[in-house]
Amino acid sequence: MAEHLSQSELDYPFKLLEYFNGFRVSKVIFSACELGVFELLLKSQDAMSAQHVAQELGTSVDGMERLLDALVGIEILEVERAEGTAALYSSSDVANLYLAKGSAKSLHDMIIYQSQTIYPLWNNMVDAIREGRNQYEKTFGLPSDDVFQAIYSSEEEMLKFMGLMNSSWVLDGHDVVTAFDLSCFQRIIDLGGCTGALANEMARAYPASSITVFDLPEVVEAAQKHYSQEDNGVAFQSGDFFRGDIPSADLYVLARIVHDWTEEKCLALLKKIYEACKPGGGVLLIEALLFENRRGPLMVQIFSLNMLVQAEGRERSPSEYTNMLNKSGFHNVQVCRTGKSYDAILAIR
Repeated sequence: MAEHLSQSELDYPFKLLEYFNGFRVSKVIFSACELGVFELLLKSQDAMSAQHVAQELGTSVDGMERLLDALVGIEILEVERAEGTAALYSSSDVANLYLAKGSAKSLHDMIIYQSQTIYPLWNNMVDAIREGRNQYEKTFGLPSDDVFQAIYSSEEEMLKFMGLMNSSWVLDGHDVVTAFDLSCFQRIIDLGGCTGALANEMARAYPASSITVFDLPEVVEAAQKHYSQEDNGVAFQSGDFFRGDIPSADLYVLARIVHDWTEEKCLALLKKIYEACKPGGGVLLIEALLFENRRGPLMVQIFSLNMLVQAEGRERSPSEYTNMLNKSGFHNVQVCRTGKSYDAILAIR
């Protein structure tokens, strides 16, 4: 931004003010999701007044009116007002598709996790930068030495995190699993595959392949209990890819796994996968990739800060991932940027 400030921006900092207020925009959406605004408007056959919405959701009329107006301002809701009548609010197609709970492409669980877990952690970002470590202990009073022990501190927290991961593949699953033609890999294991959402995308794209989700026992149990599984042959297997054995496969998928950890832990895991991988097999990394020149993408740079405040790792550039893969024994590394949130890297044993 520093090299491209226009004279008008120097005269009045519109862009800077937009950035300063970004957290408020996030909280508008978070609050509406937590209150159930989008579900109510989706179910309603008619546009609703602020008073009616407030009555249904048990809020103050004044507070709800301000929230609804802000949602109109960011073009998530629509409003109509005839002279002398109360404003009537209705949902937009975007809100119905992505923000209402229960929609096939709903991001509701992602938003709840952002609001209730990520947002409080970011309140301690200054300390994370000063100390160079995550802020679970300061934010939630939880030991931060074992990242996933903190993330899975209770069944409620574990389910929130699983909801986040599930929502992610609603948006990006198809693009990342089809970034390369993986039909040549017969047995595919999704390490840390959580709810099975990404594995289901792979099963749809490669019906002839055998696909297994490999995750911690408590995650597998929760996935099978709380998430409906499609009749597509995707199997679940309990295990710990750091502490236990990794089953043999033709292709291993690590989707948003490597960015959680230090390079030392990543190398140990990748070398372990290399040893378990069948000759001619490979590993597919799904991550948000930084530009080599360190100029973006902005969202990935923000993700990297999130890894500081929440985990042990960082986001990386293609060359950094390639270097780790080569050190682990993999070769023929290919990179595909999808143009969306997450990209794909394929390497062969």
